[in-house]
Amino acid sequence: MDSGEDKNSCGTSDKDADIASVMGFSGFGKKARTFDFDAIFEQTRRTAIERSQKALEEREMENMQQMSAGSSQSSKAPVQPRRGMSAPSASSRGQESDSESSSGSEDEDSEEEQIGPPLPPAMATRGGADNEEEFVGPPLPPGYTENDDDEDDEAQDDDDDDNPVKRIPDTHEITLQHGTKTVSALGLDPSGARLVTGGYDYDVRFWDFAGMDASLQAFRSLQPCECHQIRSLQYSITGDVLLVVAGNAQAKVLDRDGFQVLECMKGDQYIVDMANTKGHTAMLNGGCWHPKVKEEFLTCSNDGTVRTWDINNEKKHKSVFKPRSMQGKKVTPTCCTYSRDGKMIAAGCQDGTIQIWDRNLSVHTKFHCRQAHTPGSDTSCLSFSYDGTVLASRGGDDTLKTWDIRNFKKPLNVATGLSTFFPMTDCCFSPDDKLLMTGTSVKKGEGNGKLVFFDRYTFQKSYEIEVANSSVVRCLWHPKLNQIMVGTGNGLAKVYYDPVKSQRGAKLCVVKSRGKEKMAETLTQDYIITPHALPMFREARQRSTRKQLEKDRLDPVKSHKPEPPVSGPGRGGRVGTHGGTLSSFIVKNIALDKTDDSNAREAILRHAQEASENPYWVAPAYARTQPEMIFAEVESEDEEANKEPEWKKRKI
Repeated sequence: MDSGEDKNSCGTSDKDADIASVMGFSGFGKKARTFDFDAIFEQTRRTAIERSQKALEEREMENMQQMSAGSSQSSKAPVQPRRGMSAPSASSRGQESDSESSSGSEDEDSEEEQIGPPLPPAMATRGGADNEEEFVGPPLPPGYTENDDDEDDEAQDDDDDDNPVKRIPDTHEITLQHGTKTVSALGLDPSGARLVTGGYDYDVRFWDFAGMDASLQAFRSLQPCECHQIRSLQYSITGDVLLVVAGNAQAKVLDRDGFQVLECMKGDQYIVDMANTKGHTAMLNGGCWHPKVKEEFLTCSNDGTVRTWDINNEKKHKSVFKPRSMQGKKVTPTCCTYSRDGKMIAAGCQDGTIQIWDRNLSVHTKFHCRQAHTPGSDTSCLSFSYDGTVLASRGGDDTLKTWDIRNFKKPLNVATGLSTFFPMTDCCFSPDDKLLMTGTSVKKGEGNGKLVFFDRYTFQKSYEIEVANSSVVRCLWHPKLNQIMVGTGNGLAKVYYDPVKSQRGAKLCVVKSRGKEKMAETLTQDYIITPHALPMFREARQRSTRKQLEKDRLDPVKSHKPEPPVSGPGRGGRVGTHGGTLSSFIVKNIALDKTDDSNAREAILRHAQEASENPYWVAPAYARTQPEMIFAEVESEDEEANKEPEWKKRKI
């Protein structure tokens, strides 16, 4: 049997050797190796648990050693062994540490306990003079004096953080020239990349901070509402569309590039109940977007209604709010806004009231303040604080007031003497909710318009900025950029920023240099493509305009400067403008001839006397045969009347 098996094994090995020599590799007939993945995973899990347990034990040992070392050091200084003596064992060290810790716990009440090695004499005397001061580290050098500059700087930084006035970004400014008339609307998208301005000149200008250079030019200007003044501009919460409220009855929604997306419906002005019309019937006063819902916006009008709209439905408003006076009569809302959470709608009316509705209940007001401002004055702005509990109102009676919505009967604070001449003067809160900002108006030539900052809680005037020699109408404090935008009465839009505290915005365009003016392309000629022309008539294809300009500049014929006109008698072979040639003489006389030949008869009769006195061409030839001309005598009307018969005369 063994011999048979040996023969079989030898035969198979010979076959494997033959196949290996032919194929180039061996290992035929071997069984593939199998793996038990469950066992591998279980072994890996156990190994990980063991390693984690070891790491935890090592960490606990280190913590115990540190605690024992700290307790032994706090009891008293360790005694160093002598050279001849051996070091103590670990058990003795542990006993000593236990005894020292127990003795240290007994002496914790003593405040004059010495820690570490004894101090030098100079430091010991100094420490005796001031026992309350604890010295840590090596002794100070002899000539060292304590300096509290670092502590003062840290304290000053803390004061700057606590003082909201230090956060006002007013160190630098840029001026954007919108036009010559009042900038009555400002809008900035949520990211702070694009600013839009509108004014009394009907124009809306778009400013891109990232695309502008130091020349500060708007990249687009348009008149979306033709001949109506712009009253309000605001980007939606997503920044993709812009609400335009002008002096007409139809608000418009534009995209970021200024193309129209929506125009609101105009209502029927012959319907008495304004709730039954599909839109406003009179001039708009203001508008804003919903702070949470990107498709909804709000408008108020002189028709006595406040309406909400959906951008997806331009045929009709979404809901109508009708402010009423104490007698139940219709009043005109002059401004409107949403609360920060979008659940309430507030409107300032012409009778001095401020009325607030629940957004979902349009019949009765939720809060109503009857005498918020002087009746007959236009409340120009309403602004909610970022925490949503305080409402600020800018009145046409030169006041600024704050109100607690939970107690809406009396104002929290009042600031007076803030003159305003415009029905859209702004007020807004700072991003940290600690300051309140508004603008003041001045008459022409009587001072500068100011941007005034008040503390929200004390209402003391904290700061003011003199903007320009004109009124400050619009103001906006962007929370992300930490930059202040101001619109003035003389057509300027100013941006205040701080290079350290502000982000992006105006900082992007002031660092760019002015773009170079492009070379005039008058030297370049139109290129005519003639694909089937003969090679001798075929023009070389232009690669770029710039290269062609450079080539034409090197050509002496194309880049030849025209000769200036010659003044005087002439020089260099050129005859002057008033030279001695016949042509120049004729041209000069023609230029001096100022006769008017519009009447042909007078132009001919002008030469009649000269022709009769000095006949030269026609008259001498017909002097003998020309008959004498006999003209009829002109009789006056009175003579003709006298010659009429009696029966034709008029009887008086």
